[in-house]
Amino acid sequence: MKLIERYIFGRAAGAFLLTLIALAGVVWMTQALRQMNLITAKGQTLLVFLEITLLAVPFLLIVIAPFAMVIAAIYTLSALNSESELVVLSASGASRFVPMRPLVVLSGTVAIVMLMMTTVAAPLALRQLRVELTRVNVDLIANIVRPGRFTEIEDGLTFHIRNRAADGSMAGLFIEDRRDKDIAFTYIADRANIVEMVGKTLLVMRDGAIHRLTNRDGALSIVKFEAYAFDLTGMTPQNTQPIYRPSERFTGELLAPDLSDDYTARNIGRFRSELNERFSQPLLPIAFTVIAFMALGEPRTTRQGRGMAVFSAVLGASALRGIHFAASSASVNSVAAAAFMYIAPLAVIVGGLALAASDRGFALPRPVERAIDNAADGVGAVLGAIGRRFGLAGDEQGNEGGGR
Repeated sequence: MKLIERYIFGRAAGAFLLTLIALAGVVWMTQALRQMNLITAKGQTLLVFLEITLLAVPFLLIVIAPFAMVIAAIYTLSALNSESELVVLSASGASRFVPMRPLVVLSGTVAIVMLMMTTVAAPLALRQLRVELTRVNVDLIANIVRPGRFTEIEDGLTFHIRNRAADGSMAGLFIEDRRDKDIAFTYIADRANIVEMVGKTLLVMRDGAIHRLTNRDGALSIVKFEAYAFDLTGMTPQNTQPIYRPSERFTGELLAPDLSDDYTARNIGRFRSELNERFSQPLLPIAFTVIAFMALGEPRTTRQGRGMAVFSAVLGASALRGIHFAASSASVNSVAAAAFMYIAPLAVIVGGLALAASDRGFALPRPVERAIDNAADGVGAVLGAIGRRFGLAGDEQGNEGGGR
Protein backbone atom coordinates (compact mmCIF):
# COMPACT_ATOMS: atom_id res chain seq x y z
CA MET A 1 0.00 0.00 0.00
CA LYS A 2 1.00 3.60 -0.58
CA LEU A 3 1.81 5.96 2.26
CA ILE A 4 -1.68 7.52 2.29
CA GLU A 5 -3.26 4.06 2.20
CA ARG A 6 -1.16 2.89 5.13
CA TYR A 7 -2.19 6.02 7.00
CA ILE A 8 -5.89 5.35 6.37
CA PHE A 9 -5.46 1.66 7.24
CA GLY A 10 -3.77 2.47 10.56
CA ARG A 11 -6.41 5.03 11.45
CA ALA A 12 -9.27 2.68 10.63
CA ALA A 13 -7.61 -0.26 12.41
CA GLY A 14 -7.19 1.77 15.59
CA ALA A 15 -10.82 2.88 15.47
CA PHE A 16 -11.96 -0.70 14.83
CA LEU A 17 -10.02 -2.14 17.78
CA LEU A 18 -11.24 0.55 20.18
CA THR A 19 -14.84 0.10 19.03
CA LEU A 20 -14.60 -3.68 19.22
CA ILE A 21 -13.21 -3.59 22.76
CA ALA A 22 -15.85 -1.10 23.91
CA LEU A 23 -18.75 -3.02 22.38
CA ALA A 24 -17.40 -6.36 23.60
CA GLY A 25 -17.06 -4.98 27.12
CA VAL A 26 -20.65 -3.74 27.16
CA VAL A 27 -22.07 -6.98 25.74
CA TRP A 28 -19.92 -9.10 28.05
CA MET A 29 -21.21 -7.16 31.04
CA THR A 30 -24.82 -7.86 30.04
CA GLN A 31 -24.04 -11.57 29.66
CA ALA A 32 -22.14 -11.62 32.95
CA LEU A 33 -25.11 -10.13 34.78
CA ARG A 34 -27.32 -12.88 33.37
CA GLN A 35 -24.95 -15.50 34.78
CA MET A 36 -24.67 -13.84 38.18
CA ASN A 37 -26.89 -16.56 39.66
CA LEU A 38 -23.89 -18.91 39.40
CA ILE A 39 -22.53 -17.11 42.45
CA THR A 40 -25.65 -15.85 44.19
CA ALA A 41 -27.88 -18.92 43.76
CA LYS A 42 -25.65 -21.84 42.83
CA GLY A 43 -22.74 -21.10 45.09
CA GLN A 44 -20.01 -21.31 42.46
CA THR A 45 -16.67 -19.59 42.86
CA LEU A 46 -15.66 -16.39 41.09
CA LEU A 47 -13.19 -18.39 38.97
CA VAL A 48 -16.00 -20.61 37.62
CA PHE A 49 -18.12 -17.51 36.95
CA LEU A 50 -15.33 -15.85 34.94
CA GLU A 51 -14.58 -19.05 33.04
CA ILE A 52 -18.19 -19.53 31.97
CA THR A 53 -18.77 -15.90 30.98
CA LEU A 54 -15.47 -15.61 29.08
CA LEU A 55 -16.23 -18.76 27.06
CA ALA A 56 -19.05 -16.85 25.36
CA VAL A 57 -16.70 -14.06 24.20
CA PRO A 58 -15.71 -15.63 20.82
CA PHE A 59 -19.35 -15.94 19.82
CA LEU A 60 -20.05 -12.37 20.94
CA LEU A 61 -17.09 -11.06 18.92
CA ILE A 62 -18.50 -12.67 15.78
CA VAL A 63 -21.75 -10.76 16.22
CA ILE A 64 -20.06 -7.47 17.16
CA ALA A 65 -17.18 -7.36 14.66
CA PRO A 66 -19.21 -6.32 11.55
CA PHE A 67 -20.81 -3.43 13.42
CA ALA A 68 -17.46 -2.39 14.88
CA MET A 69 -16.13 -2.37 11.31
CA VAL A 70 -18.89 -0.12 9.97
CA ILE A 71 -18.48 2.28 12.91
CA ALA A 72 -14.73 2.42 12.29
CA ALA A 73 -15.28 3.06 8.58
CA ILE A 74 -17.80 5.83 9.28
CA TYR A 75 -15.49 7.47 11.81
CA THR A 76 -12.44 7.25 9.53
CA LEU A 77 -14.18 8.63 6.44
CA SER A 78 -15.83 11.43 8.43
CA ALA A 79 -12.49 12.40 9.97
CA LEU A 80 -10.75 12.34 6.58
CA ASN A 81 -13.43 14.58 5.12
CA SER A 82 -13.51 17.03 8.06
CA GLU A 83 -9.73 17.42 7.79
CA SER A 84 -10.04 17.98 4.00
CA GLU A 85 -7.94 14.90 3.20
CA LEU A 86 -10.63 13.41 0.96
CA VAL A 87 -10.87 16.74 -0.86
CA VAL A 88 -7.10 16.80 -1.43
CA LEU A 89 -7.15 13.21 -2.73
CA SER A 90 -9.98 14.01 -5.11
CA ALA A 91 -8.32 17.23 -6.31
CA SER A 92 -5.06 15.40 -6.98
CA GLY A 93 -6.86 13.05 -9.36
CA ALA A 94 -6.59 9.98 -7.16
CA SER A 95 -9.01 7.17 -7.87
CA ARG A 96 -11.77 6.40 -5.38
CA PHE A 97 -10.02 3.10 -4.80
CA VAL A 98 -7.22 4.93 -2.98
CA PRO A 99 -9.21 5.64 0.21
CA MET A 100 -11.38 2.55 -0.33
CA ARG A 101 -8.57 -0.01 -0.69
CA PRO A 102 -7.20 0.17 2.90
CA LEU A 103 -10.72 -0.10 4.32
CA VAL A 104 -11.45 -3.15 2.18
CA VAL A 105 -8.09 -4.71 3.18
CA LEU A 106 -8.91 -4.15 6.85
CA SER A 107 -12.41 -5.58 6.51
CA GLY A 108 -10.99 -8.54 4.57
CA THR A 109 -8.57 -9.20 7.43
CA VAL A 110 -11.46 -9.04 9.89
CA ALA A 111 -13.39 -11.44 7.64
CA ILE A 112 -10.54 -13.98 7.68
CA VAL A 113 -10.29 -13.82 11.46
CA MET A 114 -14.08 -14.15 11.70
CA LEU A 115 -14.00 -17.23 9.46
CA MET A 116 -11.48 -18.87 11.79
CA MET A 117 -13.64 -18.00 14.77
CA THR A 118 -16.95 -19.14 13.27
CA THR A 119 -15.55 -22.46 12.09
CA VAL A 120 -13.14 -23.32 14.94
CA ALA A 121 -12.89 -21.03 17.97
CA ALA A 122 -16.55 -20.22 18.66
CA PRO A 123 -17.88 -23.81 18.38
CA LEU A 124 -15.06 -25.05 20.61
CA ALA A 125 -15.73 -22.36 23.23
CA LEU A 126 -19.50 -22.90 23.15
CA ARG A 127 -18.98 -26.66 23.44
CA GLN A 128 -16.82 -26.20 26.53
CA LEU A 129 -19.39 -23.75 27.88
CA ARG A 130 -22.08 -26.42 27.57
CA VAL A 131 -19.87 -28.88 29.46
CA GLU A 132 -19.26 -26.40 32.27
CA LEU A 133 -22.94 -25.48 32.57
CA THR A 134 -23.89 -29.15 32.68
CA ARG A 135 -21.34 -29.78 35.39
CA VAL A 136 -22.67 -26.86 37.42
CA ASN A 137 -26.28 -27.98 36.99
CA VAL A 138 -25.56 -31.48 38.34
CA ASP A 139 -23.55 -30.18 41.30
CA LEU A 140 -25.76 -31.54 44.08
CA ILE A 141 -24.49 -29.47 46.99
CA ALA A 142 -24.12 -26.27 44.97
CA ASN A 143 -27.65 -26.41 43.55
CA ILE A 144 -29.69 -27.90 46.39
CA VAL A 145 -28.01 -27.07 49.69
CA ARG A 146 -28.25 -23.37 50.57
CA PRO A 147 -26.49 -21.82 53.58
CA GLY A 148 -28.89 -21.20 56.45
CA ARG A 149 -31.67 -23.41 55.04
CA PHE A 150 -32.92 -26.89 55.82
CA THR A 151 -33.13 -28.61 52.45
CA GLU A 152 -34.78 -31.99 51.91
CA ILE A 153 -32.81 -33.63 49.11
CA GLU A 154 -35.00 -36.73 49.06
CA ASP A 155 -37.69 -38.20 51.25
CA GLY A 156 -36.26 -38.53 54.77
CA LEU A 157 -32.87 -36.90 54.02
CA THR A 158 -32.36 -33.28 55.10
CA PHE A 159 -29.22 -31.14 54.74
CA HIS A 160 -28.25 -27.88 56.42
CA ILE A 161 -25.01 -25.88 56.31
CA ARG A 162 -24.11 -22.68 58.13
CA ASN A 163 -22.02 -21.22 55.31
CA ARG A 164 -19.84 -22.13 52.34
CA ALA A 165 -16.27 -20.97 51.76
CA ALA A 166 -14.84 -19.68 48.47
CA ASP A 167 -13.10 -23.01 47.83
CA GLY A 168 -16.42 -24.89 48.02
CA SER A 169 -15.92 -26.35 51.51
CA MET A 170 -18.83 -26.17 53.96
CA ALA A 171 -18.95 -25.19 57.63
CA GLY A 172 -21.53 -26.11 60.25
CA LEU A 173 -22.92 -29.21 58.51
CA PHE A 174 -26.09 -30.93 59.75
CA ILE A 175 -27.61 -34.05 58.11
CA GLU A 176 -30.71 -35.88 59.27
CA ASP A 177 -31.22 -39.29 57.67
CA ARG A 178 -34.61 -40.95 58.37
CA ARG A 179 -34.78 -43.07 55.24
CA ASP A 180 -34.56 -46.23 57.34
CA LYS A 181 -37.83 -46.81 59.22
CA ASP A 182 -36.09 -48.50 62.14
CA ILE A 183 -33.03 -46.27 62.68
CA ALA A 184 -32.55 -42.50 62.34
CA PHE A 185 -29.11 -40.97 61.92
CA THR A 186 -28.07 -37.39 62.60
CA TYR A 187 -24.67 -36.20 61.41
CA ILE A 188 -23.07 -33.04 62.79
CA ALA A 189 -19.68 -31.76 61.58
CA ASP A 190 -17.68 -28.57 61.89
CA ARG A 191 -16.63 -28.67 58.24
CA ALA A 192 -17.00 -30.84 55.14
CA ASN A 193 -16.13 -30.98 51.46
CA ILE A 194 -17.00 -33.02 48.37
CA VAL A 195 -14.45 -35.58 47.15
CA GLU A 196 -14.54 -37.66 43.95
CA MET A 197 -12.86 -41.02 44.56
CA VAL A 198 -12.84 -44.36 42.66
CA GLY A 199 -16.02 -43.51 40.80
CA LYS A 200 -17.90 -42.35 43.90
CA THR A 201 -18.98 -38.96 45.19
CA LEU A 202 -18.22 -38.68 48.90
CA LEU A 203 -19.09 -36.00 51.43
CA VAL A 204 -16.09 -36.03 53.78
CA MET A 205 -17.03 -34.61 57.21
CA ARG A 206 -14.47 -33.63 59.84
CA ASP A 207 -14.62 -33.05 63.61
CA GLY A 208 -18.18 -34.12 64.27
CA ALA A 209 -20.49 -36.73 65.71
CA ILE A 210 -23.09 -39.28 64.61
CA HIS A 211 -26.31 -39.61 66.62
CA ARG A 212 -27.95 -43.02 66.15
CA LEU A 213 -31.57 -43.30 67.31
CA THR A 214 -33.46 -46.61 67.35
CA ASN A 215 -37.11 -45.88 66.66
CA ARG A 216 -38.38 -49.07 68.30
CA ASP A 217 -37.06 -48.47 71.83
CA GLY A 218 -35.73 -44.87 71.59
CA ALA A 219 -32.14 -45.94 72.36
CA LEU A 220 -29.62 -43.22 71.46
CA SER A 221 -25.92 -43.67 70.82
CA ILE A 222 -23.38 -40.99 69.95
CA VAL A 223 -20.14 -41.61 68.09
CA LYS A 224 -17.59 -38.82 67.71
CA PHE A 225 -15.25 -38.80 64.72
CA GLU A 226 -12.36 -36.85 63.27
CA ALA A 227 -13.25 -37.79 59.68
CA TYR A 228 -16.24 -39.60 58.21
CA ALA A 229 -17.32 -40.14 54.58
CA PHE A 230 -20.99 -39.95 53.59
CA ASP A 231 -21.77 -41.56 50.22
CA LEU A 232 -23.60 -39.23 47.80
CA THR A 233 -23.20 -41.40 44.71
CA GLY A 234 -26.83 -42.49 44.64
CA MET A 235 -28.01 -38.89 44.75
CA THR A 236 -25.73 -37.59 41.97
CA PRO A 237 -27.05 -37.80 38.36
CA GLN A 238 -24.99 -40.36 36.49
CA ASN A 239 -25.79 -39.32 32.91
CA THR A 240 -24.09 -35.92 32.67
CA GLN A 241 -23.19 -36.09 28.98
CA PRO A 242 -24.63 -32.91 27.42
CA ILE A 243 -26.51 -32.80 24.14
CA TYR A 244 -24.69 -30.30 21.96
CA ARG A 245 -26.72 -27.77 19.99
CA PRO A 246 -25.90 -27.00 16.34
CA SER A 247 -23.90 -23.89 17.35
CA GLU A 248 -21.83 -26.12 19.67
CA ARG A 249 -21.01 -28.75 17.05
CA PHE A 250 -17.70 -28.84 15.21
CA THR A 251 -17.83 -27.74 11.59
CA GLY A 252 -16.99 -31.27 10.45
CA GLU A 253 -20.09 -32.54 12.24
CA LEU A 254 -22.22 -30.01 10.37
CA LEU A 255 -20.67 -30.88 7.01
CA ALA A 256 -21.31 -34.62 7.54
CA PRO A 257 -24.13 -34.92 10.11
CA ASP A 258 -24.80 -38.29 11.71
CA LEU A 259 -28.39 -38.94 10.66
CA SER A 260 -28.52 -42.06 12.83
CA ASP A 261 -28.53 -39.77 15.86
CA ASP A 262 -32.11 -38.91 16.81
CA TYR A 263 -31.34 -35.29 17.82
CA THR A 264 -29.44 -34.66 14.56
CA ALA A 265 -32.17 -36.18 12.41
CA ARG A 266 -34.87 -34.06 14.08
CA ASN A 267 -32.86 -30.83 13.75
CA ILE A 268 -31.20 -31.26 10.36
CA GLY A 269 -32.61 -27.90 9.23
CA ARG A 270 -30.96 -26.09 12.14
CA PHE A 271 -27.68 -27.86 11.28
CA ARG A 272 -27.93 -26.57 7.71
CA SER A 273 -28.71 -23.03 8.88
CA GLU A 274 -25.78 -23.03 11.33
CA LEU A 275 -23.35 -24.32 8.70
CA ASN A 276 -24.28 -21.62 6.17
CA GLU A 277 -24.21 -18.94 8.86
CA ARG A 278 -20.63 -19.84 9.75
CA PHE A 279 -19.43 -19.39 6.17
CA SER A 280 -21.58 -16.37 5.25
CA GLN A 281 -21.09 -14.20 8.35
CA PRO A 282 -17.46 -13.28 7.43
CA LEU A 283 -18.85 -11.51 4.34
CA LEU A 284 -20.70 -8.98 6.49
CA PRO A 285 -17.75 -6.78 7.59
CA ILE A 286 -16.68 -6.35 3.95
CA ALA A 287 -20.23 -5.54 2.85
CA PHE A 288 -20.70 -3.11 5.76
CA THR A 289 -17.46 -1.33 4.82
CA VAL A 290 -18.57 -0.98 1.20
CA ILE A 291 -21.92 0.46 2.35
CA ALA A 292 -20.13 3.00 4.58
CA PHE A 293 -17.81 4.03 1.75
CA MET A 294 -20.66 4.42 -0.73
CA ALA A 295 -22.40 6.75 1.73
CA LEU A 296 -19.38 8.73 2.99
CA GLY A 297 -16.60 8.23 0.44
CA GLU A 298 -17.42 11.35 -1.57
CA PRO A 299 -15.60 14.52 -0.43
CA ARG A 300 -17.95 17.21 0.85
CA THR A 301 -17.48 20.81 1.85
CA THR A 302 -17.90 21.95 5.44
CA ARG A 303 -21.27 23.46 4.51
CA GLN A 304 -22.63 20.11 3.37
CA GLY A 305 -23.99 18.09 6.26
CA ARG A 306 -22.98 14.45 6.62
CA GLY A 307 -25.68 13.43 9.05
CA MET A 308 -27.86 11.94 6.31
CA ALA A 309 -24.87 10.06 4.89
CA VAL A 310 -24.07 8.56 8.30
CA PHE A 311 -27.72 7.67 8.78
CA SER A 312 -27.78 6.01 5.34
CA ALA A 313 -24.69 3.93 6.18
CA VAL A 314 -26.14 2.75 9.49
CA LEU A 315 -29.52 2.06 7.93
CA GLY A 316 -27.97 0.13 5.04
CA ALA A 317 -25.83 -2.01 7.34
CA SER A 318 -28.79 -2.71 9.62
CA ALA A 319 -30.99 -3.65 6.66
CA LEU A 320 -28.36 -6.04 5.31
CA ARG A 321 -27.97 -7.66 8.72
CA GLY A 322 -31.74 -8.02 8.94
CA ILE A 323 -31.87 -9.69 5.52
CA HIS A 324 -29.07 -12.04 6.52
CA PHE A 325 -30.82 -12.95 9.77
CA ALA A 326 -34.14 -13.52 8.01
CA ALA A 327 -32.47 -15.75 5.41
CA SER A 328 -30.73 -17.69 8.20
CA SER A 329 -34.04 -18.28 9.98
CA ALA A 330 -35.79 -19.28 6.74
CA SER A 331 -33.00 -21.69 5.78
CA VAL A 332 -34.05 -23.98 8.65
CA ASN A 333 -37.01 -25.07 6.52
CA SER A 334 -35.83 -24.07 3.05
CA VAL A 335 -32.62 -25.00 1.25
CA ALA A 336 -33.13 -22.19 -1.28
CA ALA A 337 -33.28 -19.55 1.47
CA ALA A 338 -29.71 -20.37 2.47
CA ALA A 339 -28.50 -18.93 -0.85
CA PHE A 340 -29.66 -15.43 0.18
CA MET A 341 -27.22 -15.53 3.11
CA TYR A 342 -24.47 -15.29 0.47
CA ILE A 343 -26.29 -13.40 -2.29
CA ALA A 344 -27.18 -10.34 -0.22
CA PRO A 345 -23.67 -9.43 1.05
CA LEU A 346 -22.00 -10.43 -2.22
CA ALA A 347 -24.39 -8.23 -4.19
CA VAL A 348 -23.53 -5.27 -1.97
CA ILE A 349 -19.79 -5.92 -2.29
CA VAL A 350 -19.80 -6.39 -6.07
CA GLY A 351 -22.17 -3.45 -6.66
CA GLY A 352 -20.14 -1.14 -4.43
CA LEU A 353 -16.85 -2.08 -6.06
CA ALA A 354 -18.40 -1.57 -9.50
CA LEU A 355 -19.56 1.94 -8.53
CA ALA A 356 -16.13 2.75 -7.14
CA ALA A 357 -14.46 1.49 -10.32
CA SER A 358 -16.69 3.74 -12.42
CA ASP A 359 -15.91 6.71 -10.13
CA ARG A 360 -19.59 7.12 -9.42
CA GLY A 361 -21.01 7.50 -5.97
CA PHE A 362 -24.22 6.28 -4.50
CA ALA A 363 -26.95 8.91 -4.32
CA LEU A 364 -30.63 8.88 -3.52
CA PRO A 365 -33.10 9.84 -6.24
CA ARG A 366 -33.64 13.60 -6.47
CA PRO A 367 -37.29 13.46 -5.31
CA VAL A 368 -36.21 11.52 -2.23
CA GLU A 369 -33.37 13.94 -1.48
CA ARG A 370 -35.76 16.88 -1.96
CA ALA A 371 -38.30 15.31 0.40
CA ILE A 372 -35.59 14.71 3.02
CA ASP A 373 -34.34 18.30 2.70
CA ASN A 374 -37.88 19.63 3.06
CA ALA A 375 -38.43 17.43 6.11
CA ALA A 376 -35.18 18.69 7.64
CA ASP A 377 -36.20 22.30 6.96
CA GLY A 378 -39.58 21.62 8.57
CA VAL A 379 -37.99 20.09 11.65
CA GLY A 380 -35.63 23.08 11.87
CA ALA A 381 -38.54 25.50 11.66
CA VAL A 382 -40.43 23.67 14.40
CA LEU A 383 -37.39 23.63 16.66
CA GLY A 384 -36.84 27.33 16.01
CA ALA A 385 -40.44 28.11 16.90
CA ILE A 386 -40.14 26.11 20.11
CA GLY A 387 -36.93 27.97 20.95
CA ARG A 388 -38.56 31.33 20.41
CA ARG A 389 -41.59 30.26 22.44
CA PHE A 390 -39.45 29.44 25.48
CA GLY A 391 -37.08 32.37 25.03
CA LEU A 392 -34.17 30.27 23.78
CA ALA A 393 -33.71 32.61 20.79
CA GLY A 394 -33.85 35.83 22.77
CA ASP A 395 -30.39 36.95 21.70
CA GLU A 396 -31.28 36.68 18.02
CA GLN A 397 -34.50 38.63 18.57
CA GLY A 398 -32.59 41.29 20.47
CA ASN A 399 -30.09 41.63 17.66
CA GLU A 400 -32.85 41.97 15.10
CA GLY A 401 -34.58 44.61 17.25
CA GLY A 402 -31.36 46.57 17.59
CA GLY A 403 -30.88 46.51 13.83
CA ARG A 404 -34.30 47.93 13.28
